[in-house]
Amino acid sequence: MSPRATWSALLSVCAPTARQSWRHLPPSPPSLRHKEAHMLINPHGKSTCDVACCTRIEGVSVSIGHQVVLDNINLHMHCGETTAIIGPNGAGKSTLIKAILGEIPHAGAIRFTNRENRIPVSPIIGYVPQMPRFDAQYPATVLDLFVACTSNHPVWLPCTKKLRSEVIQCLRAVNMEEQIDRRVGVLSGGELQRVLLALALRPRPNLLLLDEPSSGIDVRGIEQYYRTVEDVKEHGDLSVILVSHDPDLIRRYADRVVLICRKVVKSGTPDEVLDSPEYRALLG
Repeated sequence: MSPRATWSALLSVCAPTARQSWRHLPPSPPSLRHKEAHMLINPHGKSTCDVACCTRIEGVSVSIGHQVVLDNINLHMHCGETTAIIGPNGAGKSTLIKAILGEIPHAGAIRFTNRENRIPVSPIIGYVPQMPRFDAQYPATVLDLFVACTSNHPVWLPCTKKLRSEVIQCLRAVNMEEQIDRRVGVLSGGELQRVLLALALRPRPNLLLLDEPSSGIDVRGIEQYYRTVEDVKEHGDLSVILVSHDPDLIRRYADRVVLICRKVVKSGTPDEVLDSPEYRALLG
């Protein structure tokens, strides 16, 4: 069973349409390819990397049928930085995230190293997908969601004090501890994304992947969400790779920006990319 299928089966207890996952990837040399990698859900949070990891993408290409979605992508995502992936619709942004997760076959290699770019590491990756859908009438609470996704405790049994305390601690990191008993279906878009962020931070990851995290969130919620991510990054010593369409937020929160349209079109600081003729040609 694939990591996504394993996770989906677990989460279906609470919300069949929601998707969220954690990965424990093996050491990368000589290369990390989907067909070679032994992908595991990581229930214990074990990692050979205690701090943020660097991500090196070397000649990665993805084809679906006869369509080339990504073509010879070469990137170096630096340790401890927030890298924003931008591009027009259909440019391959989410596909690149899935390739990093090992969820789709690809040519080329994806490597994870320490800050000195020398020692291969086995990172824990936290992943927050595009906005999932929850039935507003579904009775599962935030606590139920955490219990189903992070423990072997059946959600239909009373939660132990210890487990509840652990969930509160996770939610406190994103200022959502007071929402522990609310139904996930009635949370606002921003509240739900912060709950999913808290899930992605357990166990503590070395790399956090966010696929259009501001989708479906109002302006106030977006600002609060990005501030939360920035605070988590600074205090948790992790690297962040996010897909975003908001140039203003990218300027404020990203360290580096990569513009792709099947290939890498432009990379650099937010100002270098967002003020470039390549950006204006693709995204106006």
